[in-house]
Amino acid sequence: MEFRHLGRSGLMVSEISYGNWITHGSQVEEDAALACVRAALDSGITTFDTADVYAGTRAESVLGRALKGERREGLEIFTKVYWPTGPGRNDRGLSRKHIMESIDGSLRRLQTDHVDLYQAHRYDYSTPLEETMEAFADVVRSGKAHYIGVSEWKASQLREAHALARELRIPLISNQPQYSMLWRVIETEVIPASEELGIGQIVWSPMAQGVLSGKYLPGQPPPAGSRATDEKSGANFIARFLNDDVLSRVQRLKPLAEQAGLTMAQLAVAWVLQNPNVASAIVGASRPEQVHDNVKAAGVKLDADLLKAIDEIVEPVTERDPAKTESPAQRP
Repeated sequence: MEFRHLGRSGLMVSEISYGNWITHGSQVEEDAALACVRAALDSGITTFDTADVYAGTRAESVLGRALKGERREGLEIFTKVYWPTGPGRNDRGLSRKHIMESIDGSLRRLQTDHVDLYQAHRYDYSTPLEETMEAFADVVRSGKAHYIGVSEWKASQLREAHALARELRIPLISNQPQYSMLWRVIETEVIPASEELGIGQIVWSPMAQGVLSGKYLPGQPPPAGSRATDEKSGANFIARFLNDDVLSRVQRLKPLAEQAGLTMAQLAVAWVLQNPNVASAIVGASRPEQVHDNVKAAGVKLDADLLKAIDEIVEPVTERDPAKTESPAQRP
């Protein structure tokens, strides 16, 4: 495993991080989830990402049990706040009330007294940003989080939050956006702003919801049991990539992966790690062997000719519109 600094901070994270968005507590049984976490640890992954909303808070609990007994100082545990975790009007968003209550709930479920990174899961247009950042400052000063991050924030929002963080003297060091060969909306505005501000990216869906693994074939139905067939495991997220033009182009990447001595999944993960502003790529798994396969993308260097060949294949179906970085106009 290779390690990188997260933004311009002193915090180092594993290039491959383990996330449990749609697996723990929902898609796979707990024994399988625990086996995947063990595989991640055995593979050298030290960075684990979750959120209070995943599987209705159950994902945090599963991760907490899976990591129990591990040396806490040897792990980087990340979680997030924003999406609804209860029926009430204040069980969502980035109000002071919800942040202060949510961090305590997350710590209880994760069985730890602090998280290394506490992230705003989306931007909250219903709460003054000053209120949100002051609440985050209190979370940091209380020792419940070491660093602050965000997820899917626009460049302008990053700039405004970073300025407040500087005033409050708290470390805002990361953004967690979707990023892959097929989804490059952060490259035009978010990446340049982040580089200027010292914010690093922890990217999700580097395999475009599994499409870049090559298992979805043009003109054929999705494989049984795959994400595309399960409404509870993100089928709506993958739908945008499931057209024959995209799938045909993805199949053309296979000889490039073979040329590089990689599986298609490894090529996809290695590709996002070529961006110097990316500190870590989040991978999920329902089976331990998937973890062992994905970690082989750490430390891989793709040469310029290979990167150019990839671009030539996928460019016509690549999404680059920076407006696609968005948060709900109103709290969900």
